Amino acid sequence: MGPWGRCMGSECGPGGSQSRAVWCAHAEGWTTLHTNCDQAERPDNQQSCFRVCDWHKDLYDWQLGAWNQCVPVSMRSAGVQRPAVCTRGEEGIQTREVGCVQKADGVPAEDAICEYFEPKPRLEQACLIPCPRDCVVSEFSSWTACSKTCGMGLQNRIRFILAPPLFGGAACPNLTEFQTCHPGPCEGEESLYSLRVGPWGPCSVPLPRQARQKREKMRGKVRERLRERGKAKDPETRELIKKKRNRNRLNRPGGKFWDVQVGYQTREVTCVHKNGNAEALSLCSQETLPVTFQACVLPKDCDVTEWSEWSACSKTCHDPNGPKGERNRVRKVSQFPIGGGGDCPELEEKEACSPQGEAVYSWKTTEWTECRVDVLLSQQDRRRGNQTGLCGGGTQTREVYCVQSTADTPPTLSLLRTLRPVDSDLCLGIPPDTIQLCHISCPVECEVSLWSAWGPCTYENCQDQAAKKGFKLRKRRIVNEPTGGTGNCPHLVETIPCEDPSCFDWLVVKLEECIPDNEKECGPGTQIPQVQCVNSDGEYVERQLCRDAILPMPAICEVPCSRDCALSPWTPWSLCSHTCSGKNTEGKQTRARSILAYNAGEGGIQCPNISALQEVRSCNDHPCTVYHWQTGPWGQCIEDSSIPSTNASVRRTRGSDVSCSVGMQTRKVICVRVNVGQVPPKKCPESVRPDTVRPCLLPCKRDCIITPYSDWSPCPSTCQSGSGNTKKKQSRKRIIIQLPANGGQDCPEVLNQERECEAPSVCQGYRWKTHKWRRCQLVPWSVRQDSPGAQETCGPGLQVRAVSCRKQDGGQADVEDCLKFASSMLPLTQPCQLPCREDCQLSTWSKFSSCTADCVGVRTRKRMLVGEIKGHNSHFGMYPLSETQYCPCNKYNAQPVGNWSDCILPEGARIEGHLGMKVQGDIKECGQGYRYQAMVCYDQDNRIVETSRCNSHGYIEEACIIPCPSDCKLSEWSNWSRCSKSCGSGVKVRSKWLREKPYNGGRPCPKLDHVNQVYEVVPCLSDCGQYVWVAEPWSVWKVSNVDLKENCGEGIQTRKVRCMLNTVDGPSEQVEDYLCDPEEMPLGARNSRLPCPEDCVLSDWEAWSPCSLPCSENGTRERSAYLLRQPGEGKECPLTKETEPCKLNGNCFHYSYNITDWSTCQLSERAVCGNGIKTRMLDCVRSDGKSVDLKFCKELGLDRKWQMNASCVVECPVNCQLSDWSPWSDCTHSCGLAGKLWRRRTVIQAPQGDGRPCPSQMEQWKSCLVKPCYSWRYSTWSECRSEGARCGEGLRFRNVSCFVSDGSSQQDSSVVDDELCGDLEPSVDGDTSIVLQELCTVPCPGECYLTDWTVWSPCQLSCVSGDDLGFGSVQVRSRAVVAQDPENLLQCPEQELEARPCTDGQCFEYKWRTGPWRGSSRQVWCQRSDGLNVTGGCLVIAKPIADRSCNPPCTKPRSLCTEAGVCGCDEGYTEVMTSDGVLDQCTVIPVLEIPTAGDNKADVKTIRAFNPTQPAASTPGRVGRTWFLQPFGPDGKLKTWVYGVAAGAFVLLIFIISMTYLACKKPKKPQRRQMNNRLKPLTLAYDGDADM
Repeated sequence: MGPWGRCMGSECGPGGSQSRAVWCAHAEGWTTLHTNCDQAERPDNQQSCFRVCDWHKDLYDWQLGAWNQCVPVSMRSAGVQRPAVCTRGEEGIQTREVGCVQKADGVPAEDAICEYFEPKPRLEQACLIPCPRDCVVSEFSSWTACSKTCGMGLQNRIRFILAPPLFGGAACPNLTEFQTCHPGPCEGEESLYSLRVGPWGPCSVPLPRQARQKREKMRGKVRERLRERGKAKDPETRELIKKKRNRNRLNRPGGKFWDVQVGYQTREVTCVHKNGNAEALSLCSQETLPVTFQACVLPKDCDVTEWSEWSACSKTCHDPNGPKGERNRVRKVSQFPIGGGGDCPELEEKEACSPQGEAVYSWKTTEWTECRVDVLLSQQDRRRGNQTGLCGGGTQTREVYCVQSTADTPPTLSLLRTLRPVDSDLCLGIPPDTIQLCHISCPVECEVSLWSAWGPCTYENCQDQAAKKGFKLRKRRIVNEPTGGTGNCPHLVETIPCEDPSCFDWLVVKLEECIPDNEKECGPGTQIPQVQCVNSDGEYVERQLCRDAILPMPAICEVPCSRDCALSPWTPWSLCSHTCSGKNTEGKQTRARSILAYNAGEGGIQCPNISALQEVRSCNDHPCTVYHWQTGPWGQCIEDSSIPSTNASVRRTRGSDVSCSVGMQTRKVICVRVNVGQVPPKKCPESVRPDTVRPCLLPCKRDCIITPYSDWSPCPSTCQSGSGNTKKKQSRKRIIIQLPANGGQDCPEVLNQERECEAPSVCQGYRWKTHKWRRCQLVPWSVRQDSPGAQETCGPGLQVRAVSCRKQDGGQADVEDCLKFASSMLPLTQPCQLPCREDCQLSTWSKFSSCTADCVGVRTRKRMLVGEIKGHNSHFGMYPLSETQYCPCNKYNAQPVGNWSDCILPEGARIEGHLGMKVQGDIKECGQGYRYQAMVCYDQDNRIVETSRCNSHGYIEEACIIPCPSDCKLSEWSNWSRCSKSCGSGVKVRSKWLREKPYNGGRPCPKLDHVNQVYEVVPCLSDCGQYVWVAEPWSVWKVSNVDLKENCGEGIQTRKVRCMLNTVDGPSEQVEDYLCDPEEMPLGARNSRLPCPEDCVLSDWEAWSPCSLPCSENGTRERSAYLLRQPGEGKECPLTKETEPCKLNGNCFHYSYNITDWSTCQLSERAVCGNGIKTRMLDCVRSDGKSVDLKFCKELGLDRKWQMNASCVVECPVNCQLSDWSPWSDCTHSCGLAGKLWRRRTVIQAPQGDGRPCPSQMEQWKSCLVKPCYSWRYSTWSECRSEGARCGEGLRFRNVSCFVSDGSSQQDSSVVDDELCGDLEPSVDGDTSIVLQELCTVPCPGECYLTDWTVWSPCQLSCVSGDDLGFGSVQVRSRAVVAQDPENLLQCPEQELEARPCTDGQCFEYKWRTGPWRGSSRQVWCQRSDGLNVTGGCLVIAKPIADRSCNPPCTKPRSLCTEAGVCGCDEGYTEVMTSDGVLDQCTVIPVLEIPTAGDNKADVKTIRAFNPTQPAASTPGRVGRTWFLQPFGPDGKLKTWVYGVAAGAFVLLIFIISMTYLACKKPKKPQRRQMNNRLKPLTLAYDGDADM
């Protein structure tokens, strides 16, 4: 058969059906035809079923039964053996019943229904059956004294139970052992009878009710008569009497809350035989029988009224996040418990409540404050005092507060201004951050280019040339636009007044060739200038604009003839030596020419002298009076009245600023003469005057927005006990949500308000007021008439008083208030004694009178005589009525106790905010503080007293220092180094070095190098034209080896070549030669041939023409020279052109751009961290790898696709910020020496980056003020005494006294005056019901009885090897049997034990302990792990043997029986055995002696021990007896001395072998060591923390 399929059906419930497959199978398992099986036995393949639907889940569920008892696995499984020894426990299995049921009525259903929703729970589980634990008892006490003084009595010794039997362990043994004792024979006849008193019976009413009512009527008539008499009094007196009567009526014993009825109770007095049988009273011989009656109070149970209605809920609106509200109801006492009646139930009942309505609390935040950089900066380096204009990374804060909001609406400003702050504890969840990092954009400084050269003298306005006033101008341009517009840039134009201005002029481009006059080939001629019309800026313009300018005249020149002197052309005019001319300065320009060939004798024009080879002319002859327009800063943006109001309301947004209208700004513009100051405006050209007015955007006004005031903080709901001088205050606050800006409405100054609480700060105390004791009521005469003294109306009785509840100020209060707030109620009754004439009764002693000072005077106490004494004052000497003693001398000494506290800084006056979560500012966390050590004060009896007795305020104070954290201090950045390349891209470096390491948790240093420096390297770009070579004209020829007469031939010329700094005005000053490119340095000397007369003279070669790109081997370049002097007849000129092939990287180059790496992130000079810029440089590189001027790449039009700048971020170092210290906690101990106060702080802002880490000390402690620990303690119980009888029911008493201790276990408590415990509630060990007397039983002679219960044993866990088995803890107490007479042992009761579960149990281990062997026995006992000797607890099967005996016994001297059961010898002696292995004798272990010459003992042979089992050969003279040393002990083990001898022999053998080897070993030849002279490089790994 197959499994049943899924239940199918059209409806949910029992109407479904399910099917399964059924087939015929052979016995061997294979399938066959259906006909082979019996059709009558064929199972059904369909059945009805319950179709489960989803909604059935609410109707059906699994019902789980309880787990059955744990059954051992061995009982369920036949093959499993039970362990012989139980250690941890035995494994078991427990089962339970599980079934599917209907939830409504528990009717069982099919399991398949529940399995549809949930798998069937498990039916069995593993469990542990703990090992049986036997009862454990203590050792026996010592024997008691004999129960009789003569005859035969009994002695007892008792033990108590430490652990009860558990899990089927052995029961407890007898706790008592008896033995008879015989103190001696009795002289007279033994007393066989004893008088025994029984327990007091119930309290009964002496009179029937009718008699009491009759007495009440009589009293009523008397009151009526008195009332008639009182009518004569005045109304005021009557009112006072009425109030007093009402008050007394409430307070008298038959009053409102208690009905005290005094009755009597009796007891039985019997005479008992020592065997326990009661006999006739006459057999007990006693003068007076004990009293059999006493007065008592009829017991009444407490009675209370019905519950009042429930009060309103303490919370008015529902708060799902916060705690629930509370409501209560009360009931009052209608009858107090009297005479041991049932106590009152609870008089107040409270329950949680949730009011209607929904309240949601959520966190809200104020606006972020402005970004502040100085916080971070001060953390970086406190030496930087100038913190104005800071930028970069900073922090901003906001306040977080809690509000009640009805719905989760978006927090708009209009909504926030209506929500009042509430206590922050009402908001759940993590509050939003109160601090965040921010960024202030750094201002971009204005960068300008260098000044251009001075321009020509031009009109101020070329359109209007009537002014006739001219200016020379020089300009510079803005390279980098500054933040806030170009108004922050310096002036860009400087002017100099000049004469004869012109707007356009002719510029000589070049002079054409010199053409001789009269069409001759040589001689004087003219050069026609090529001119171009230019404007004042040097730009080419149309020629007609220069129509008014004077056209340059042709220049006079000369073409030398063949025999004339040949001169070079004039060099260009040099740059002007000064930019202006003054008294001491005058601008000059020079030009020069040189002699290229000398004239031929008399026939040609001679060469001029040297002075004629140089010309000088004046330049820049204008005066040095430079003027420029100077602008002031732009003023504030103000409304522009000229703009219509319709345009003014336009809202514009630029960046994060919202503007509401357009205004205007103005600034001051003045004309300034350089180095002089302000001058009239006419000195400066009006055309370049800057604007004085510009439009601007007016920002919107922002008013201050604040929340409403919060509710007043609650006044203390629990009043302050005592008279507190400090009045409690309540406060409320409001929070600024938005600060005012742009002239908006200011915030109010007052944000916090305080007022004194209206509620009284001192608790209304309550106290019980006692009224006078009533007269002493005796037992009724009818009961006591047969007793002696009955005629005298004296004896013991009871007196009653009323107790009422009062406020501390004396006003009346409900008794429920005293029950709740006052101490326990005072007793309403007390025993009293009406003294008889025969009695001598004294009152108790009064307190001693007070002493005026220590060690001065005396103090007294008194008592009074109560009864009348027969015989008058005969007993006064025996019972004095006063006592006197000297006043005690109290000496006190103070001493420190405990450790020093943490170093605590003096607290500043900081007001803790009740609402909101303020952001922490800078708090002083270091410097001088104080540490404290508590003082304790003791009196002369070494009892702890208040520290004020020692004139101490409780602490020793000592100054201490909390070291301040010192951050890593680096120097300022050095100046940038010069760029590493003079042309193209290089790097420049600056550095900081370590000034001071961090210590005491200061901010760590960045990673430093091996010389404690940190570097910053950025790329730089040097202008390739920054430094140029400047060559002076060639010197005069020096002819060396040719005919000097002709002054021609081979010669040399020299010139000076200098490296000059190139400026806009040309090379200005000489610099070091290495700054110029050495490849481009012109020649400083040349060898050539000085042409002779009539030789052809050519000019110098012009520059080479450029090679065509790309460079190829077929390309060429050429240079040319031109003819200066025609050759004479018969002579030819050399070639005027030269050509050479172009060679790659020789005279032809390819060019390409090269991009450098990114620089480090560069911040503004005023920034500490935050957003910065990283840059990279573009370089033009020649194909041979040399950097050249960018113009070479630009001329080729190469593609420039790279971005040169990118933004970057430098992480801001944020210091750890901590909260304020919390208030000091309450003392951990209310008194004593060990109390401590704690305070803690938390991390508000974790450190980031290189910020200062958090300190490790997050909590501080100091000792509390030492206070004595006062406590009430009981004395021990007195012996049980049965008054007036030998045995029976009696009373035992104890006192309660005030004890003082220092709270430590080292010092015992000492008794002190009870007044010192006056402030404590009367309680002993937490129990407020003080019991000073209790009933007890005095056993009669011969009676067998149980002892009192022992104290509860220590709490003990069920554990193995320290591991808790999980069966809980238990403690136990017991009562043992005490017998007094051997005859009554059979009548003794059974011993008793009580066990109870407990918490915080201890693990105890039990181990067997053994004592030393004493002959053939030793002590064996069981010991608990705490050192207590016990019976039970140790495994019986592991008990060591306590008795051993050897056969035959060990009778030889110094012999003993060993644990192995064979005879051995004492320590220091060795066994000498006979041949059959029996101990023969014990002899001292021999000491080896070296015989000397002549020594008679030298023939004594040492004992041989070659084979311990074989006897040595007999020596002559000792026939029949052989002996030898025995290395084996009686237990068959080798003795210790054998190991020592073997070890010594082994060491000696190793030594001999080693020495033999060393003596025979050949020495090695010394090898020559080759030194490697090459030094290895030293690699230093540096972690950034090297010393300076």
